[in-house]
Amino acid sequence: MTDTEVAPATPPSPSGNAPNNRRRAWIVTAMLVAFMMINFADKSILGLAADPIREDLGLSATQFGTANSAFFLLFSIFGAVGGLLADRVRPRWLLLGMVLLWSVSQAPLALGAGVAMLFASRVMLGAAEGPAFPIAQQTTLSWFPNNKRNLPSALITAGTTFGVVIAAPGLTWVITEHGWRSAFGVVAVAGVLWALVWAFVGKEGPHAVATDQDTTPDTATPADPEPAAGNVGYRRILATRSWIGVTAAYFGTYWMVALTVAWLPSYLHDGLGYSKTTAANLVALLWAVNAVALLGQAGLTGWLLRRGVSSRWARARVGGITLLVSAAGCLALSAGQGGPLTVLLLIAAFGICGVMATIAVTTVAEIAPAARRGGALGIMNGVVTTAGLIAPILVGRLVDTQGAAGYQQAVLISAGVLLLGGLAAVTLVDPARDRQRLAQ
Repeated sequence: MTDTEVAPATPPSPSGNAPNNRRRAWIVTAMLVAFMMINFADKSILGLAADPIREDLGLSATQFGTANSAFFLLFSIFGAVGGLLADRVRPRWLLLGMVLLWSVSQAPLALGAGVAMLFASRVMLGAAEGPAFPIAQQTTLSWFPNNKRNLPSALITAGTTFGVVIAAPGLTWVITEHGWRSAFGVVAVAGVLWALVWAFVGKEGPHAVATDQDTTPDTATPADPEPAAGNVGYRRILATRSWIGVTAAYFGTYWMVALTVAWLPSYLHDGLGYSKTTAANLVALLWAVNAVALLGQAGLTGWLLRRGVSSRWARARVGGITLLVSAAGCLALSAGQGGPLTVLLLIAAFGICGVMATIAVTTVAEIAPAARRGGALGIMNGVVTTAGLIAPILVGRLVDTQGAAGYQQAVLISAGVLLLGGLAAVTLVDPARDRQRLAQ
């Protein structure tokens, strides 16, 4: 039996070689940040090249929205399956295989494929990228105890924003100067280069399974026991109010991510009247604000936890309130607010709601035993990414039937989704309570 078949039974001691472990932890984290940057650069191409792709391939708004949603056809299913698989197979090899498949899926479009291959490529890319976020999070969290996970988890999530911040102006230039097909070639090459480096430096950390240093959560109740994997099935974890609450909240975040990737450039250009260059710069700005918000949330949550504030407040309610602010921003945008306030409203609506992704991950990691963590994260990711299947098609349909007014309707619907997610986070999530119940 090879090491690609099963996860290691006994991790290295967290206390041994501490300086080397810390250095390796941050090297692995940096690689996984780059991994997520490539991941979201892949996703962003269709949105950035929407007009030339639609013109070149003769696609209506509904057809283009369907092409975006095709990415999520298998994304959710493979996200859940990949998370479960990561509890049994070394995440190191899963990540390597996924990124190579990404590159293969981009190649036909770079080489001149047509409409049929566009849809097939997006389905294949979605299947390969489905498990990316939960497995990347699981891998980096395996290097840190619970009370030090906020920053690395936020950095992995921020990698999604860094990817678009760099990709929006960079790929827009490639698309303008060399055509939209060239952009697919650029991200394919980036994936291959990452895989070559990861093959040498990728590794799981000492907290891949529960250890003595991983048994004390960073909450106001440090004596909470670590749930034993043998006593806790996935069904019990998924039935907790905390898992349900953060999943509903994260669904709202992913709804906005799907709209941002697929339709935000077109919304800014066709719905709000910005030039294509300004629209690309605004997309980069909003993703940059999201990165700052993610790191700010990590700092605030860590500060609150160190002062004995419960995770219910430090994580869930911080995230829930952020979603409620985003809902208010969407509501104002849907009312047709314009002028100098528009950028501030865009920041409120699209720029800060991403913090719930990190909060959802660290909350699930807090309540689930380490041997069930990959599956619990993967199933959550599978549920929330169904938003990516629904939202692009819905917006495409609204734009085809209502024109530019369809964008305003879509933003109003988004306000409702964010409102429900924010309320779920504020009212349902209590990690200390659910962790204790799972330990019984």
